[in-house]
Amino acid sequence: MTALPTDPRENLVRLIRCPSVTPLEAGVLSALQEMLEPLEFSVFRPVFAEPGMEDVENLFARRGGGGAHLVFAGHVDVVPPGEEAAWRLPPFGGEIRDGMLFGRGAVDMKGGIACFVAALARLLERGDMPHGQISLLISGDEEGPAVNGTPKLLQWAAERGERFDACLLGEPTSREALGDMMKVGRRGSLSAAITVTGRQGHVAYPDRADNPVTGLMRLLAALKDRPLDLGNERFQPSNLEITTFDVGNPSVNVIPERATAAFNVRFNDEWSVATLQAELTKRLEAAAQRDEIGRQRITFAIDWKAAPAQVFLTRNELLTNALAKAVEDQTGRRPEISTSGGTSDARFIKDACPVVEFGLVGQTMHMVDERVALAELEELTRIYELFITRWFGAQS
Repeated sequence: MTALPTDPRENLVRLIRCPSVTPLEAGVLSALQEMLEPLEFSVFRPVFAEPGMEDVENLFARRGGGGAHLVFAGHVDVVPPGEEAAWRLPPFGGEIRDGMLFGRGAVDMKGGIACFVAALARLLERGDMPHGQISLLISGDEEGPAVNGTPKLLQWAAERGERFDACLLGEPTSREALGDMMKVGRRGSLSAAITVTGRQGHVAYPDRADNPVTGLMRLLAALKDRPLDLGNERFQPSNLEITTFDVGNPSVNVIPERATAAFNVRFNDEWSVATLQAELTKRLEAAAQRDEIGRQRITFAIDWKAAPAQVFLTRNELLTNALAKAVEDQTGRRPEISTSGGTSDARFIKDACPVVEFGLVGQTMHMVDERVALAELEELTRIYELFITRWFGAQS
């Protein structure tokens, strides 16, 4: 009889040793499939394509034929390790030292997947696997463009007739100690670029030119001068950050013809994409007008980047309470209910079912010497066991 994958440490070592830097599969889905099949999962590995992008292989696995349907979501792709010589231990070695397991993806987020699989294996081994349906929705394209991963995998599953009642996304949400934070929503994300067109000329004769840099600075000041909002009890304030300012001018004595800046807004539920775009356009148009001291109108264009992320908030108390109670029972901590941080694949999953995020402490994710404590892996596995049992119990 094949041994069940009950040890999260062994599971994680197997996953880390597959160098699955986006969009490479590198054997990681095969390793995961080998863990899931003894747990009575049917495993599918659809490959999705998009013109101009590399194909991406993903994994969907399910067990059970009726009842409530819980899906665990995550990703096996990882960011590049950077300079491997800077690591204390090889980034894809899965080696252990001083009670810590090192490797790219240990925290973000192969660790969460390893623990969820171990939790399922323990429940099955004890005969405690709940009645119902359990699936895993695993992307190979979360750290990349996020085009050929979760969005298409959800569509693929829906076309097969899959319907989910709730989702646990195993991202590393804990800040300082395991269980101190879970996430029930995320702010939206909107990006754009502004280009100001002027008239090139010699810096000694500014009256014969129109400097676009000056105009662009006025526009950006208008975007930043006033807060977008003050936040609310659900979300922190929206923030707009200028991320680039580019002129492409190699000469110090030439006024350039154009200047471009990019910005990103992380916005709360005081806004929709449409109302936020309208507000920012209003500010830009007001700043672009000829002013009282005779500065001429600024000629500009704004390019809104495709596929902005919508803000969302999960209000399913059966789901959030089951997770919070499981965390508290195992760790003694009542997790902070948060909507902080950047975006995740929860922005896609929210359209399919209620989703919460909970996982390891994220302090070393994307860093040199990414690592996780063995004790933390064990504790997260026990939390996931409790959560699965509690969530299915709440459905009856």
